Amino acid sequence: MINKEDIKIKCKDGFELAATIYKPELSKGAIMIAPATGIKRRFYNSFATHLSENGFGVICFDNRGIGDSKKGDINSIDASLIHWGKLDMTAVMESLKLNFPNQLYHIVGHSAGGQLIGLMDNAFDVHSFFNFASSSGSLKNMKYPFKLSALFFLNIYIPINNLLFGKTNSQWVGMGETLPKKVASQWKKWCNSRGYVATDFGKAIEKHHFFELKCSSLWLHAIDDGIANLDNVKDMTRIYSNCNTEIITLNPKKINKKNLGHMGFFSSKNKDLWNYAIDFFQ
Repeated sequence: MINKEDIKIKCKDGFELAATIYKPELSKGAIMIAPATGIKRRFYNSFATHLSENGFGVICFDNRGIGDSKKGDINSIDASLIHWGKLDMTAVMESLKLNFPNQLYHIVGHSAGGQLIGLMDNAFDVHSFFNFASSSGSLKNMKYPFKLSALFFLNIYIPINNLLFGKTNSQWVGMGETLPKKVASQWKKWCNSRGYVATDFGKAIEKHHFFELKCSSLWLHAIDDGIANLDNVKDMTRIYSNCNTEIITLNPKKINKKNLGHMGFFSSKNKDLWNYAIDFFQ
């Protein structure tokens, strides 16, 4: 039996995150699900339940400014991708440790969730991480015609939205929730370079643990994902330079799937693929 409960997690700057905890009767490890940019935690509910049914304690959460972690006007929330990694993910890991003491701690990172692990103050508590569709998102490595839509969204749509509204209305173009201004601006900046978060090393990011982490990591991506193509996945893994890294490329046609793209792994119709994560953590 799984005990599922909505909780609040306080970050060290006082900001409260909305989260959901999944407790099995007996846990053999604990997992933090770190969401993609602008994706609410409810999206991962079926996947989180499945992990818990297989004996893992799980916490899903909404990053500040997203979903139930959005208090009042989004324009008044001081949120950035750096905040998501350094403040939000650090706090959730502390909550995971508190609720599941004396366990091995893992992360499932979806897109941005896997890009920011090295920003966590407690990154060395991570025993291993499993990423899906996580990459540098570099525009230079994207292929046409998808590259045209990415160029428009990042370099035209985001700046115009931020100028006119003080936020980016990603939901208008099917790109998740409305994004706080700083989140969208950093997303634009980092995708216009190589190495994503590495763009701000020594600048906005003075301290990080990317080069020091030595845990095992498994990176899954699909060939029909225009963002996390193989070149961009490899680009991102270079920043986790001392991790024991494996990359697996999924071809939907070869595994009898219509598509996977950037989001499909977490759909319950692709439940058979979830063993990639469970087998890796076990």
